[in-house]
Amino acid sequence: MTTQTPDTGQRIGGDVVLETLLALGARGVVGLPGQHALGLFDALRRSDLAYLSARVENNAGFMADGLARVTGDVAPLLLSTGPGALTSLAALQEAAASSIPVLAISAQIPVAGLGGGRHGYLHELPEQSASFRGVVKHTVTVRTMAQIPTAMAEAWRIAAAAPKGPVLVEVPQDILLASAHDVPVLTGATFAQTPAPLEPIAETVAHAAAVLAAAERPVIFAGGGVVRAEAQAELAALAERLDAPVITTFSGKTALPWGHPLSAQGWIEDIATTEFLEHADVLVIVGSGVGELSSNYHTFRPHGRVIQIEADLGKLGSNHPGIGIHADAKLALAGLEAAVAGAGRESTPERRDAAKAAIAELLGTVLDRVEGQGREAELALVRGLRDAIADDTKVYWDMTILAYWAWSAWDARDSEFASAQGAGGLGYGFPAALGAAFGRRIQGETASVLAVSGDGGALYGIAELAVAAQHDLPVVWLIVDDGGYGVLREYMEGAFGAATATELTRPNYVALAESFGIPAEQTTLEDAPAVVARALAAGGPRVVVLPAVLELFAPTHLDRLAGADTAGPDTAGADTADTNGAAA
Repeated sequence: MTTQTPDTGQRIGGDVVLETLLALGARGVVGLPGQHALGLFDALRRSDLAYLSARVENNAGFMADGLARVTGDVAPLLLSTGPGALTSLAALQEAAASSIPVLAISAQIPVAGLGGGRHGYLHELPEQSASFRGVVKHTVTVRTMAQIPTAMAEAWRIAAAAPKGPVLVEVPQDILLASAHDVPVLTGATFAQTPAPLEPIAETVAHAAAVLAAAERPVIFAGGGVVRAEAQAELAALAERLDAPVITTFSGKTALPWGHPLSAQGWIEDIATTEFLEHADVLVIVGSGVGELSSNYHTFRPHGRVIQIEADLGKLGSNHPGIGIHADAKLALAGLEAAVAGAGRESTPERRDAAKAAIAELLGTVLDRVEGQGREAELALVRGLRDAIADDTKVYWDMTILAYWAWSAWDARDSEFASAQGAGGLGYGFPAALGAAFGRRIQGETASVLAVSGDGGALYGIAELAVAAQHDLPVVWLIVDDGGYGVLREYMEGAFGAATATELTRPNYVALAESFGIPAEQTTLEDAPAVVARALAAGGPRVVVLPAVLELFAPTHLDRLAGADTAGPDTAGADTADTNGAAA
């Protein structure tokens, strides 16, 4: 065991790390201690940063995700070495997939052990950061005390720059414990906290605007990048000028309110929506890479021109060729709308009426199909919950059947739709909600937050009931208990006729929550919305358990999927017009 004890009351490297976070604008941190990270946690005693503890590092990562979503800023995550650091990887993958800025600060073995020398330190790895490089945007290992402020400031900037995402800073144990007498205390004026926006190339915007100005059936497909960039007003302005229907991805639900006359909502797993997108003569894809879910499992084939606005260069044109605008969504949409206006394109009553009629036909087709599948209980539950809770209630969804329904059927209204569908791992909902409640408390807000999990996902985060109780966080946890991994059960039964390894022995969740001093109750499908609403109004941590076996709505893309193996490469638009608008 390697230890180093600083003089009592002396500033140490851990203080420099936390002082740098304060100077960068952080107000709270999430994490849990470990042997090599003790210098960080000792420094917390002297810091003005609020601290949210966790019981498992992966859950701490999800808490940081929820914290970042609420504050709109980079969320610091304090980790130890080896097993502690590596356990956070699944949560950081979700942050990467959903463009959530998390600054993971991991301790490291002493400097003398870095570089794979195999000295036998506890938790030693030949190169710990190598395990993170395929997940985070940036890694850096600090090797001297003087490097801490600049290394962390650069990592913060990279995390906050479009596309936002997680980063890793490693600080060895001996640096965290060493005296910081040669490093001054930093102030908030030390760093430029806002990264420069990702500007679009003007010529590419002009090229795209010329195509859009002449469009007869334009449609906009808006993803989570619109929400991350806070580009909702710019999206609405472009849609209104074009009289273009807007369909959103699951993470882009709040890109345009459902009540807007041009909102075609986001039933993107229904083939009618896929066909609606394909029918556009010009399709603007903004803030989405059009991945597996957004493309209806890669069955989507646009027939017209494609204009894609995307901050992640690797996603630009990766699935559908067209005019690529590599830029922050807010800037690109504003520039595109101005250029289309300059080309003389104005909204007309005729185009607006045609768009509204097309939207009404689409939603009628989708809802007739969904409501005719005998899934009245599922529809009543998701609609009942939506109507029972306040419009601005923040909800954090795990990978569970009710969330799969919510992806399409939940009207986000005044609150971002937060789900683990970016990377698709279990266990997101409850810890993310805890992080969000912590963030709201830092900001002086007191409203309760809702988490929704299945019993399979709940077991990933069950230890964090201790955190909810310890910090008295106002999170209501709705656990839909169907006795197993419900989504996988349904998939296996559909594919193989029987499910294997999906059934779970689970605890009495009501009794378990009560053992932590958290009020809990069991409810029914009919009563669940009212019970959840009462729990949210009561404040404090609460658990609601709903024993129910829910079913997914029937897929509509399988005929296309069966023919996908014989389909050639996507050459959409090649037979209609020039498609050599290079990615800017």
